[in-house]
Amino acid sequence: MAHSASSKLGVAIVTGASSGIGAVYAERLARRGYDLVLVARREDRLQRIAADLRDRFQVRAEALVADLSEPGGVSAVADRISGDPSVTLLVNNAGFSALKPLTETPDEVIVRMIALNVTALTALSKAALVAFKARGAGVLINIGSGAGFAPYPGIPVYGATKAYVYLFTQSLQSEAEATAVRIQLVLPGAVISEGWDVAGGAELDPLPDSIVMTTEDCVDAALAGLDQGERVTAPSLQDASGLRDYEAMAGTLLQAMFDGKPAPRYGLGA
Repeated sequence: MAHSASSKLGVAIVTGASSGIGAVYAERLARRGYDLVLVARREDRLQRIAADLRDRFQVRAEALVADLSEPGGVSAVADRISGDPSVTLLVNNAGFSALKPLTETPDEVIVRMIALNVTALTALSKAALVAFKARGAGVLINIGSGAGFAPYPGIPVYGATKAYVYLFTQSLQSEAEATAVRIQLVLPGAVISEGWDVAGGAELDPLPDSIVMTTEDCVDAALAGLDQGERVTAPSLQDASGLRDYEAMAGTLLQAMFDGKPAPRYGLGA
């Protein structure tokens, strides 16, 4: 189907769109008929992907070159979300990891990882929520990670940033409860992607094939979860009851943490 005018579905902005999960999201959303704004640092890659999507799906696709670990890059994307009423979907996918103990991770890598995985995602989520609430519609998809549930060896900062995405996105879902804005949290497990190689994943390449999902399967499952109305989608979690149990226990613990009296085990009673 040719899209001579702008898409009825509107514009989807995908961050980290030059490779991996972001590139597959861009392709799948173009296939569905969205116009695309592709965000990443590598202009040549983005322009090639945008041209391919225009050619194959007859949608509009443009490159927005931005480094989301820098305030200027975040502002450029936030301004596009705020100022373009045709934007109806944001995939907050940009992020990276480093497979090193904290003591061996350079300071600039730590700062950049938190800026990208936490600060940029937070600012763009806010921009999307404000804009979508005002427009009475919109979809926000935040990409977390299965690594955000418990400490995992070798990724002290990355795992913690993804724990942030988990709690933050669930808070946003509560905030958007009575609105027409939909917010989905996606929690991939181990996925084949360039980000893994950048992180030094080649050192762990003997990961068993049985636990590594293709990027295409991950995104297709995530979009199926979106279509099914899931708030939290974990593509590789075979039994979803585990996630429900975890969330229920987390809620119980949260309430139990607030008590004016020290616990008896500390022996401070009168």
